[in-house]
Amino acid sequence: MMSYTVGRQAEHYNLQRMLDLTEELKLEGIDFVTLHNEDARTLRKMCDDRGIKIICHTFIADFNHPAPEQRRSAMDTFKQGLENTLLLGARIIMMPTLVKADRTSAESRKNWTEALKEAVTLGHGQGVEVTVENFPGILSPFVTSSHFLEAQAEVPQLKLTFDSGNAGTGENPAQSFTNTARHVVHAHFKDWDIQDQPAEGFRQMLDGKYYRPALIGEGNVPHKEVLTAMKKAGYDGCINIEYEGNKYDPYEGIRRAAQYLRGIAAEIGY
Repeated sequence: MMSYTVGRQAEHYNLQRMLDLTEELKLEGIDFVTLHNEDARTLRKMCDDRGIKIICHTFIADFNHPAPEQRRSAMDTFKQGLENTLLLGARIIMMPTLVKADRTSAESRKNWTEALKEAVTLGHGQGVEVTVENFPGILSPFVTSSHFLEAQAEVPQLKLTFDSGNAGTGENPAQSFTNTARHVVHAHFKDWDIQDQPAEGFRQMLDGKYYRPALIGEGNVPHKEVLTAMKKAGYDGCINIEYEGNKYDPYEGIRRAAQYLRGIAAEIGY
């Protein structure tokens, strides 16, 4: 369960309903994307009372600045996020690497890499894996496997939350996973409608094509190919169900996506 999927639009977010659905679908756990204005201890108790494991805590710390003094506030945010992660009982942190319009992908990646050296060390000292994800956008610092591996070479303990849909905006997502498999500790699945020409609701990505959010199984991302690559690599972590479209309310979308992915997993024996 990815809390972002139900919390993306405030009118849909209901903590009790989200936890009910997590139990109903027998999902492995939950990734709290922010704390949704709750105390970390409260969320931990609510999940513990239901036997729901908190897998990951996702939050934003804006490390995309060139000078250490400019990153100081973000490092304070990271330290608070790390504390909340420990209170939640999670062992993975994921930080979206938001795009800045005045910086190239390479410039942003350099800024992030420098900051991650300290952040990853702090997390590792507390038994927490610090991850970035494949994040979409022409200027994004981390889209492809080569982007991640460039940073990982300088920060050896850095891990990856593999995002199949976002990786696919820059390269074949199954190959992208294979290239980084030894560093992947968490994953997101999402889907896109993809076309060659611009249109309303579509956004151009790194590969030059145009993308619009779709429900997992209804777009163009090759999920079976990706799951097959994950099986071959022996990936045994969790997969977030991410949905950013509006065709279905998020609860129905999660139900449909879970059924679809479980069908593929059964088909390939994963």
